[in-house]
Amino acid sequence: MSNKRPNILFIMSDDHGANAISAYKSRLASVFETPNIDRIANEGALFKNVYCTNAICTPSRATILTGQYSHINGVKTLADKMDPDSDTYPKMMQKNGYQTAVVGKWHLHCEVKGFDYYDVLPGQGFYFDPYFLDKDTDWGAIESIHMRERGKRHTGYVTDIITEKCLDWLEKRDKERPFMLMCHHKAPHDDFEYHPRYEHILDTVEIPEPDSLWEDKSHRSIGSRDYGTTVSDKNKRRSAVKRMSRQDYPTGPLDIKGLDEKERTKAAYQKYLKDYLRTVKGVDDSVGRLLDYLEQEGILDDTLIIYTSDQGMFLGEHDYIDKRWIYDEALQMPFLARYPKEIKAGSVIDDIISNIDFAPTLLDYAGLDKTDGMQGRSFRSNAAGNQPADWPNRIYYRYWMHMAHHDNPAHYGIRTKDFKLIFFYGLPLDSNGVLPELTPAGWELYDLRNDPRELNNVYNDPGYREIVRELKKQLVEMKKDAGDEDEEYPEVLKRQLL
Repeated sequence: MSNKRPNILFIMSDDHGANAISAYKSRLASVFETPNIDRIANEGALFKNVYCTNAICTPSRATILTGQYSHINGVKTLADKMDPDSDTYPKMMQKNGYQTAVVGKWHLHCEVKGFDYYDVLPGQGFYFDPYFLDKDTDWGAIESIHMRERGKRHTGYVTDIITEKCLDWLEKRDKERPFMLMCHHKAPHDDFEYHPRYEHILDTVEIPEPDSLWEDKSHRSIGSRDYGTTVSDKNKRRSAVKRMSRQDYPTGPLDIKGLDEKERTKAAYQKYLKDYLRTVKGVDDSVGRLLDYLEQEGILDDTLIIYTSDQGMFLGEHDYIDKRWIYDEALQMPFLARYPKEIKAGSVIDDIISNIDFAPTLLDYAGLDKTDGMQGRSFRSNAAGNQPADWPNRIYYRYWMHMAHHDNPAHYGIRTKDFKLIFFYGLPLDSNGVLPELTPAGWELYDLRNDPRELNNVYNDPGYREIVRELKKQLVEMKKDAGDEDEEYPEVLKRQLL
């Protein structure tokens, strides 16, 4: 491995599913390509099994920075604020000679620390003419996590502005010292407001539908089957049909007049996907500009380049939009890395990796040890094609928010290469004394060897009885190792052993 510390360019988008990156060769690759993001994989590695521990924006971002599970760093839900004094890998790099910067989406509801330079969006930020917060920001005046009109306003499209700010910082940096730049895009978070230059790129295309768009969820447990934000209008509270047929929808309303249920679903799916992919196109173009700059500067091969997202995204699979679930489309994070001094071009890495591993890995590349509080481990060796003999190849996942928020029930589970066991535990996030069962409890098991799309829950199949027993044992072990034993929820512990 190289002794010289590399520059690090960490590019992260918001809600960019692996299924919308053509290097992953999903159904969408036949109609939509991401050549610049693909270049990172072609000249480096594509990771097939990188997963988040909590598939929602703010918690995942906190986990990436701290290397800790949500219940340890305190950021379990969208409403939680990260402690600005938490140990993070940017702070450690800054103290050890790296120039550090973050541009774009922060979304941690706290003051930005650990960076020599920052220019970040307040809250979700706007797609057009967004505000940015910088070193002059009065953080005490940020009254709400949803506040988007604080800071300095910029004219233009947010993806372009973030890119320009990154390029400007790179040009002005001290070129005698290594840098760590986090380029954090707002896109392609909904609502998918693409730049007008991309409006017609998919006009003549029919986006392929996933088979599971029409899934019969009767195989599911009672804990999940009736929840989740749908493409169709089966969920009367939250659906793409309902959302996009609003007259004030940013890219124009979906016309569903005179359409039956199936026709409405098809129309909503096409609009949802086209708006989304047009927004992704802006991100891919941004990646191309950053790669071109590094190449022109002669530092492309001296820079570890990573492209990822804060979690995956449902694009019609299981009749879902959004994220939050443990099902793979939301659970899987795209992850592509280029560093030719260690990572072989065209590599495909199958090892199971979690976002608690990001901070230890980036510190490893910077020649630094992780803190004792970081729960993950470095996968630098895995990226070079050498899986450690004791690599766990399993992850623990927990989604803490209850159905009142986005219609997703609280649940946790374990994913290995071959199986996924999920427990929908039916309890709210917080309670004092009595624990009302606000959603029904249920177990699900998926045999990923034979059912990679998770269309057949085999939890009650007698042939899987021993596998269920073993996975429950592993789940209890992982919860204990993670420090998430639910001692305050005895009913959870009781059900867990059923």
